[in-house]
Amino acid sequence: MNPAAVQRAAFFAPTRRGCLWALAAGPSAWLAAPTAALAGGQVEEPLMDAVRGALSAAVADLAPPEPIFASTEARLSYLRWLGAMSERLRPHKSSWELRRDFLQTTWYETTRAGLDVSLVLGLIQVESAFRKYAVSSVGARGYMQVMPFWSRLIGDGDASKLFHLQTNLRFGCVILRHYLDRENGNLALALGRYNGSRGKAAYPNAVFASQRRWTFQDTPQSA
Repeated sequence: MNPAAVQRAAFFAPTRRGCLWALAAGPSAWLAAPTAALAGGQVEEPLMDAVRGALSAAVADLAPPEPIFASTEARLSYLRWLGAMSERLRPHKSSWELRRDFLQTTWYETTRAGLDVSLVLGLIQVESAFRKYAVSSVGARGYMQVMPFWSRLIGDGDASKLFHLQTNLRFGCVILRHYLDRENGNLALALGRYNGSRGKAAYPNAVFASQRRWTFQDTPQSA
């Protein structure tokens, strides 16, 4: 099953009104001992006003990441995916509650952006190895290694929020969708742009290889 196909929301469609979740720990917690990451970083480029406005709208309203399903079977398919992915994620997150919240949020944000959830999970594994407070040598932050300048360009300017689960995944998915659109659907070039290494094969190939671990073929249970 490709969960993104179960419920594909319009990328720039309005979402339910929500609010940013507060960080569980204060800024001093991650400033004291940030977890290093080896990822590269997106390159800051000028954005047309229309593009900046669209991206700002896409990240602005964080509704709670609660999946909505068109049918009982769609919900059951999601739950089977959640169970399988939870087992695969166990080496990185020992707590079931943390795995559930992470996977539910990832599913929600990738579906909202029209991305393949296995691709985004593969990207997260390559970028941060599923470390919430990972910081790269160039300052990229969190699970999807979002560069702080994006908070200034399309957010509220508070880069500390990039360590919040949903905020980080929202920015990362919106940025990847933006790059994919810029590259006319060429995923390898979009991934290279995301990593700041456009035109080089190493990073896209690493993500594609990691993606295979997170691919899920749904097999409904017989009655």
